[in-house]
Amino acid sequence: MRSDILKRNVETIPHRALLMPAGLRKEDLAVGKPFIGVANSYNDLIPGHIHLGELTREVKRGIRDAGGVPFEWGVPGVCDGIAMSVEMRLSLPSREHIADNVEIMLLSHCLDGWVGVTNCDKITPGMLMAAERLNLPALMVTGGPMKANVIDGKKYHPIQGFSMVGEIKAGKMSIEEAEKQLGCMVCGAGSCVGLYTANTMAVVTEVLGMSVTKCATTPALDPLKKQQAYDSGRKIVELVKKNICPRDIMTPAAFENAIRVDMAMGGSTNTVLHIPVIARAAGIDIAIDQFDTISRKTPHLCSIIPAGPYEIADINAAGGVPAVMNRILSMLKDNPTVNGKSILEIAKAATVINKEVIRSTDNPYHREGGIAVLKGNIANSAVIKQTAVAPEMFVHTWPAKVFYTEKDLLDAIEAKKIVEGDVIVLPFQGPAGAPGMPEMLTPTDAIKGAGYKRVALITDGRFSGATTGPCIGHIEMEA
Repeated sequence: MRSDILKRNVETIPHRALLMPAGLRKEDLAVGKPFIGVANSYNDLIPGHIHLGELTREVKRGIRDAGGVPFEWGVPGVCDGIAMSVEMRLSLPSREHIADNVEIMLLSHCLDGWVGVTNCDKITPGMLMAAERLNLPALMVTGGPMKANVIDGKKYHPIQGFSMVGEIKAGKMSIEEAEKQLGCMVCGAGSCVGLYTANTMAVVTEVLGMSVTKCATTPALDPLKKQQAYDSGRKIVELVKKNICPRDIMTPAAFENAIRVDMAMGGSTNTVLHIPVIARAAGIDIAIDQFDTISRKTPHLCSIIPAGPYEIADINAAGGVPAVMNRILSMLKDNPTVNGKSILEIAKAATVINKEVIRSTDNPYHREGGIAVLKGNIANSAVIKQTAVAPEMFVHTWPAKVFYTEKDLLDAIEAKKIVEGDVIVLPFQGPAGAPGMPEMLTPTDAIKGAGYKRVALITDGRFSGATTGPCIGHIEMEA
C-alpha cells in the first residue's frame, strides 16, 4: 500500500502523531490497511449537492466495513443554473480547479485510492480528469436526479424558470403568475430532471465503467441511492487490493462507448468539452470529428427533457443506462468496469421495461444521434444538438444580427428588435474572449420564452444541456 510509508517508518512518527488527533486509532495504522480518500462535493447551496453528505456517510461506512480507513475532504461545486447571468465565466474553469483539488489531496496525504461523491455539471468531469491523471484506484458516486413535480398532469421543475423570464419580458406572463408557479418548481434534492449536463456526465461515468450499475439514473432520494453509495465504499477497497486503476477501465474503447450512448440518449453538447479533456489526461486523443462520426451511425432512442417529454427518472424506471446499452449492444465494444463485470455483460443482462421511453434501433426518435459537428464558411467546426432542432430549421437563410455582449442581445429581445427569421450572432463568448466560455442558456431561453420559432443563434460560447432549438455553439476559431 502507498500509505504504508505513513505507518511503519521511523521518519513518519510525526505523521502518525498528526493523523491520530484526526480520529485514527492505532489499529487503523496497521500495515496493509488501505487509506481511502472521499472527495465530497456536498454543499447546502445547490439542490444537486444538498444530499451528498448523507451519501458520503454511506461511502465511508462501506469503506470501514470492507477494512479500509476513510478520509473525507470538501470539493467545490458550482451550480451553472445559479451562476447564469451572475458569474458564468468561472464555471468551466472550476473543472480544472476540482481536478487539482483531488490531485493535491491524494498525493499530499499518500492515499491508496479514492471515491468521488459528485453530481453537477463540472464536478463530475473534474473528478474524472483527476482519476485519469493520478491513475490510483477510484470510482464515482453520482448523486442522482431530482424528480419533477406533477400537478394536474403537468410537470414542473426548476429549469422552466429560465423560459419564464422570456415569457414575462415578451408580455406572455406576469411576474405574479411566475411567482405563483415558483413553489411548483421546487423538486427537492438532485440534479435537474432532464438530460442536462449533470445527468449526461453521470451517464458518461457509468458507461465509462467508473460507477456502479444504474448509479447515473437512480433518483437522488431513492433509498437505493444510499445502498449504491455503501456498495461503492466496499468496492473501492476491493479495487485498491486488486490494484485496478482508472486507466485499466477508461480505455479508448470505453470513451467510444460513452460517446455512442451519449448520442443515443441525446445528451448535452458539453460532453464535446468534457470527454476529450478527461481522455487527454490519460494520453488518449479524441477529436471533435469523432463525435460526429459516431452520431451519424447511432440512432437517437430517448426523448428526454429538454428535447422531449421524459425525465431521467423515467429512463431509470425503463431500465436505466444498461437498458439503453442493450438497445445498441452490437455497436458497443467490450471493456472492464468497477463492477467486476464487463460493459457487454451488463448490457446483455439488461431489460428494457418501457419500449417507448427507450426505443429500439428499428424505431428511433431520430435516425442520427444527439449531436452534430458543423463546418463551413464561418467556422472550422461548431456544435449543435440536432435532435432538439425542428426539421424545418435544418436549412435556413436569413439576415444576421450581431451583438457583442449577452446583455445587448437580451435587451434587443426585450425591445422586440428580433423578428422571426433572424440569425443572431453572439461572438466573444469563448474561452479567451469571454473569458471562460460561459453557457448561453439565458439568451436561448429568452428566445424560446418570447415565442420565436424561426430564430437561430450562432456563438463561440457553449450551451447548457437545457438548450433547445437552432443554437450553434463552440464556434472554432473563437472571436
